[in-house]
Amino acid sequence: MSLTTTIKQEARLLGFDAVGIASIGNNDPSSTSSNQSTGSRDEEPATFPQRLFDRLSQWIQRGYHGSMAWMERTPEKRANPRHVLPGCRSIISVGVNYLTEHRANERPGYGRIARYAWGKDYHKVLLDRLQRLEQFLHNLTPEAHTRCYVDTGPIMEKAWAERAGLGWIGKHSNLVSAEHGSWLLLGEILTTLELEPDEPATDLCGSCTLCIQACPTKAITEPYIVDATRCISYLTIELRGDATAIPQELQSEMGNKIFGCDDCLDVCPFNLRSEPTREEAFQPSDLALSPDLKKLSELDDSTFSTLFQHSPIRRAKLHGLRRNVAIAQRNMDPL
Repeated sequence: MSLTTTIKQEARLLGFDAVGIASIGNNDPSSTSSNQSTGSRDEEPATFPQRLFDRLSQWIQRGYHGSMAWMERTPEKRANPRHVLPGCRSIISVGVNYLTEHRANERPGYGRIARYAWGKDYHKVLLDRLQRLEQFLHNLTPEAHTRCYVDTGPIMEKAWAERAGLGWIGKHSNLVSAEHGSWLLLGEILTTLELEPDEPATDLCGSCTLCIQACPTKAITEPYIVDATRCISYLTIELRGDATAIPQELQSEMGNKIFGCDDCLDVCPFNLRSEPTREEAFQPSDLALSPDLKKLSELDDSTFSTLFQHSPIRRAKLHGLRRNVAIAQRNMDPL
């Protein structure tokens, strides 16, 4: 077997549901026109980072990143992996399916949490496996240099996952897999090895606009472009401050959502063929499926830390969760 095939086989054995390789190219990125598609099959690998840089810069110039100031810092580093790992030639993109067979409790008095946060923190689950894959690679090729990330490094992971053939970036700006639908959590290993690249994924969205229509706050301003300052995931997780930080018109459209939002993902037709995950870590807790708004509004710091010790919900912090819960309560009982 080739080195590339061996790495992919090990990734599958470690529990990754998808794995692909993207090539960085051998030359410095040169300027090229900016299009919506990021995975053109006939595009030279060396031009791809430049296109990512152009798209990211335009998005930031529109102010769509909101208070996420880290997006403004060194956009060229986010677009070009060689600024993260000098000599980087390939990216190994991996994904784990997190869809479960469970349904959220939508009865009055309960909030809604995004599916990816129903179980244990995916950062830790994926990173443990990714580091084992990284060590496997070093055992095979001790001379190789690597960096691995799970949604924590300055890497535009969805774009590189598309380039590696894991799926395409849909009109909601999330990755869509022909096999797993909208339900892949991503990670990647940057390496100086020259591996055999996969074919970039083909955009199969066609004329479908269900995700755009489904967004309660109209955050998808045009196909493939999301204004984070209107996105419920941003408002309930990334945005700090009290309720006054969220415009009233957006608060009223948040419904009972207290951490993230799945609306644009839920309606994607490609989810009809998705199979539930076999990963135990992503099986939901009772609290995640049925978050009682009254009980959550009464949490203290100690209880919050204990309840969400192993959950992504910690990112919102207690102050943010309380704010979101209060908004959900007002939306469900506006009088």
